Amino acid sequence: MGPEGEVVGIDMTDEQLIVAEKHKAWHATAFGYKNVRFIQGYIEKLDELELEAGSFDVIVSNCVINLSPDKAAVLEGIFRLLKPSGEFYFSDVYSDRRVPDAVRNDSVLYGECLGGALYWNDFLRLAHSAGFTDPRLVEDRPLEVTDLKLKAQTGNVQFFSATYRLFKLDNLETACEDYGQAVIYKGTIAHSPHSFLLDKHHLIEANKVFPVCGNTWRMLHNTRFSDHFVFIGDFKEHFGLFEGCGSAIPFDGSTDLANSQACC
Repeated sequence: MGPEGEVVGIDMTDEQLIVAEKHKAWHATAFGYKNVRFIQGYIEKLDELELEAGSFDVIVSNCVINLSPDKAAVLEGIFRLLKPSGEFYFSDVYSDRRVPDAVRNDSVLYGECLGGALYWNDFLRLAHSAGFTDPRLVEDRPLEVTDLKLKAQTGNVQFFSATYRLFKLDNLETACEDYGQAVIYKGTIAHSPHSFLLDKHHLIEANKVFPVCGNTWRMLHNTRFSDHFVFIGDFKEHFGLFEGCGSAIPFDGSTDLANSQACC
């Protein structure tokens, strides 16, 4: 951020904004910058606020989107506000299946951030639709419902707290493609001298060649992280799917034509 940057906080309630304003002076003294402002508004209606499209480097959120009745509008609004190569970094509550109406409409479960939890696969669909082609899961942990009454209401639904990175980047592909690329982390990011955690599957050790897919290469090369890495390779030659990405070629590699099945 630095002295030229700005931090904008958004909340829909007067009470939370009053609390935020009370702490603003302390943070200005602690960090040396008076560049924080707060706006009252709804995260589903970011386009109605006096915020310039394509003006934010990073947007963060902690356990808020699950409370929104229109999560698609939230993601679309965030995508609009981010600069090209910007990042949405946030934590929220997810479920292993679509939450039934009895859970979603219960005010107590809603207040506990369970009623509004998104089925993780529906979240990925919404993210893709908003323009975030390759959401990256950073970390996750199961959430246990310890209250017996609430547990009886939620039944077999499992809940998780998870953190994601979503990049606004052109040319990201829908799968991890192999172009023979690699990176070397310089160890220069603050508080991460020995390794850098991009996501759950990319803990990049400093000063060591680390093979990456094309999407990961772009997430590091075309964003605020670029100065902290040495980049090896380009996009001139394609080698298929990147091994270990969780996908696999769908075709049977068998050459036994005698036992092959007829097809259309």
